[in-house]
Parts: sequence; structure tokens; C-alpha cells
Amino acid sequence: MVTVGVDLAAEAVRTAVAWLDWPTGRARLVRVVAGADDALIVEAAMAADKAGIDCPFGWPDRFVDFVTAHRAGHVQVPPGLAGRAWRRDLALRVTDQVVHQETGLTPLSVSADRIAHATMRCAALLAELARRGRPVDRRGTGAVVEIYPAACLKRWGLPYRGYKRAANLAALGHLVDRLQEAAPWLDLGEHEPLCRTSDHATDAVVSALAARAAALGLVTVPTEEQAGAATTEGWIALPTAPLARLVADG
Repeated sequence: MVTVGVDLAAEAVRTAVAWLDWPTGRARLVRVVAGADDALIVEAAMAADKAGIDCPFGWPDRFVDFVTAHRAGHVQVPPGLAGRAWRRDLALRVTDQVVHQETGLTPLSVSADRIAHATMRCAALLAELARRGRPVDRRGTGAVVEIYPAACLKRWGLPYRGYKRAANLAALGHLVDRLQEAAPWLDLGEHEPLCRTSDHATDAVVSALAARAAALGLVTVPTEEQAGAATTEGWIALPTAPLARLVADG
């Protein structure tokens, strides 16, 4: 099995892709590219058994309805609600709210934060994969699955804050150390120095690990009640098993 992880930003310069090969009982980082363009991402996802993408797969349904109503001049505030209370469902998808309930972390709002730029790029990538015949299900059951690296790291008992940006290289190095301690079967090989200097590369590796968890069925899935929203908004797959299960089950 080969899994791919994509730390997706609005532009290629801050985007990274990682490829993990899974021989029996081990995982080997065979390639990492920082500064990945659309063509490379599509090529990687087309060839992978499963690809994990760190980016929202859609917008909140209620936000889409709100914008549509606003365009027509028919916005109405729900009775009995005011301010932040009624705007919450415009800013956060169902899966974002589930992640907050499960982990205490709140993903960036795709309708009220700059991550929307990355999601526009993601939407085009998912459409291209579908055009090329790769099944895309925003619930994560197809070729790709939505990943939130910080939540994965927290679920796996690893450092999940404070390792972003060049000013925090020491914290990033500590995260890589802890990851290798928790997963001694993970061989970063010649790509370890890049993981220690690029949080984008490390998040791509985490996304590739989470893609493996998704491929093995070791992640959260929408309930019947949540499935409708997940189909349009996307669904963040949270690991439900320790890192060691990634090699114990394959």
C-alpha cells in the first residue's frame, strides 16, 4: 500500500506532498516535495491507494444557503438567536463542531478565515480527480480523505501546537523526535532533515499516516444523522486507534 499526504495551502510555495510505502510491519517515507503544484498533487493522488489532504473539502451548508439568500435579499436571523449563536453554523461545518467536541480543537473556519483560499484550490483538485475517474466522496470513503493534522497528533499523544513557522524549529524537531519514538517502525530516511525544517513536510507526513488509518477503517465516520452534511461539507477523519495499529493491521 502507498498512502499520500498533502499539506495544502492556497499556493504551491507553502504546499507539501509526502509518499509513504507500507511494507509488512513498517512504513517508509519514499518521497517528500515542498512547493507542490496542482499537477503533482493530482498525479500523487491518482497513484496512491489513499490520499489524505489537510484542507476543508467544502463549506458549511448553512453558509451556502445564507450567501444564496443574501444574494436574493432574503436573509433572516433564526427566531430567538442573536449574534454569535446564529453565526456559528455559518462559520463551522458539522465536522468542525464534531472535532471540537471530540478533541477540544476548533478547525479554521472555511467561511470566515483565509483557509477559504486553500479550499477553493482543493475544490478544483477534487473535481480534477473525479474527472480522471478517481472516486471522490467528501465523507472520506473514496480516493481521498480530509485530515486535520493537529487533531491527529493530539489523538496519538504527540505535540500538536507551537511547531509551525521558522521561529519554532526547535519545537518542530521535538515533534519529529516524539513521532519517531512513538512509531519506531516509521523510516523517514533521507527526508528527515526536511521534516525537521519544514512544518509543511511534517504535516504532509502526518496526513499520509492518517490516510493509512482511514484505509484501515481506524478513523471516525459520520453517523447517519451527520452523513448528509458530510457529503457536501466534507468530513475530518479522526484516528480511533494508536499509531501502532497502522502496522499491526497490514
